[in-house]
Amino acid sequence: MKQIILAAALALSATAAHAQLYGTGSNSRSHTISPYVNSQGTYVGSSHATNPNSTQMDNYSTRGNVNPYTGAVGTRTPRY
Repeated sequence: MKQIILAAALALSATAAHAQLYGTGSNSRSHTISPYVNSQGTYVGSSHATNPNSTQMDNYSTRGNVNPYTGAVGTRTPRY
């Protein structure tokens, strides 16, 4: 039984370490994007985004970060 618990703990820690491969933690400063209608006529609801800065490492969508409003885990590799 102890071996199963140890194996589960190791698997969880390895997963957590892998999830932080790129991200540095989500930017705590964000702003709301107002709803709008795009050029194709589709309604786009409001959302949140991190404030602009010189890196993509702290964006909600960057791998290793989590969007605090939706709980979505970032999957993108930063370009810079």
